[in-house]
Amino acid sequence: MKSKYFIVFAAVAILANSFAEETHWSQFRGHRASGLDTTKPTVVSWNIETGENVLWKTAIPGLAHSAPIIWGDRIFITTAIGPGSADLKVGLYGDIGAADDQGRHEWRLLAIDRKSGSILFNTLAHEGVPRSLRHTKATHCNSTPATDGKYIVAIFGSEGLFCFDEKGSLIWQKDLGEMDAGYFKVPTAQWGFASSPIIHEDKVVVQCDVQKDSFLAVFDLATGEEIWRTSRSDVPTWSTPAVVEVSGRAQILVNGWHHTGAYDFATGEEVWKLDGGGDIPVPTPIIGHGLAYFTSAHGIYRPMRAVRLEAKGDITPPDIRETNESIAWVHFRKGNYMQTPIVVGDNLFGCDDRGTLTCFDAKTGEIHFSERLPGGGFTASLVSDGRKLYVTSEPGRIWVVEAGTEFKELATNELGENCLATPAIANGTLYFRTQHSLFAIGE
Repeated sequence: MKSKYFIVFAAVAILANSFAEETHWSQFRGHRASGLDTTKPTVVSWNIETGENVLWKTAIPGLAHSAPIIWGDRIFITTAIGPGSADLKVGLYGDIGAADDQGRHEWRLLAIDRKSGSILFNTLAHEGVPRSLRHTKATHCNSTPATDGKYIVAIFGSEGLFCFDEKGSLIWQKDLGEMDAGYFKVPTAQWGFASSPIIHEDKVVVQCDVQKDSFLAVFDLATGEEIWRTSRSDVPTWSTPAVVEVSGRAQILVNGWHHTGAYDFATGEEVWKLDGGGDIPVPTPIIGHGLAYFTSAHGIYRPMRAVRLEAKGDITPPDIRETNESIAWVHFRKGNYMQTPIVVGDNLFGCDDRGTLTCFDAKTGEIHFSERLPGGGFTASLVSDGRKLYVTSEPGRIWVVEAGTEFKELATNELGENCLATPAIANGTLYFRTQHSLFAIGE
């Protein structure tokens, strides 16, 4: 009997620890950008008009694509508030021009109660005319903040890197220079900045691939002191870095066109590099099964690749379609442009900007299915409760798809507003940041 009670107690303790960890969605796409929270099943369907499975809806001022992050009972979200009502042009189109809204803006950090949706604080971080333009589909606040529960860090594009305490007070800020991450072929076509900061071991990592003087840097979280900075030579990218442990040492993984690769977290020294791919890299590297998955999809090639974590040196193959000792598998025409893929169990799922959802065997690259979802453009990345995938289209239609090797659509739901920000999940509740609101969706 004692043994039986001990087993039950141990199981409860494990579940309690799991709950404590999974109620934190502390950066873009949660822990290591995995996009996963398996604590509880999330809902399949909801109805905004009737309120079915809609826990609350909170109006968010301004215009931003930065995703919500969560620590315990608080949601943190950033925004940029300009004069008048900012226009947002969604859908599939090839216009590279910038929006005309260079009036005075306020960049703010908001904290929201996770249970009620009430705004706990609304802190002004910076006020002024934006130092660079934004694309007509982008905003002046694209980068998702990150937190360790004590500090919150946010990049407000060319306005700098900011750090707040848990009460919303500004602790420090850094001018990173003009973060012009526009089209490398037409430098005047400014698009804004979107790479998000991440936190690891009380340090802040930022990837700043821009038109001039690109770099990867690490700052002390508490003080803002720069620990190291490594120059990068690549085109502008909107990709967020990721941290992974390899043989007992932390590495920073970065996406790129000419310089995808890994850097030593402690020193900034290059570990490996890979040339070639889509020429406007956006998706964040993700990790699973001893592999790091990289994708990009603009230009001639749009590869989906799996790189072994033990890679060293220059691992570039003679042809982008080839594998080698470091590249486990590659599909050179199956990559994603805007969306970060997701690993759920033994499967890797990716969705391109036209709504083609593809399921790969995460270990071998074998394609299980590839299905087109009609939706008018897809920017937000996939998230999952470990059982279901949530695929978000720009007009705010959400497809719920079984996370298995056969395509099975479970439901489609409407948010009623444009949605380009990646959702967050905590303890069975979905949080969608739309053009005007933040929704909590759950039982």
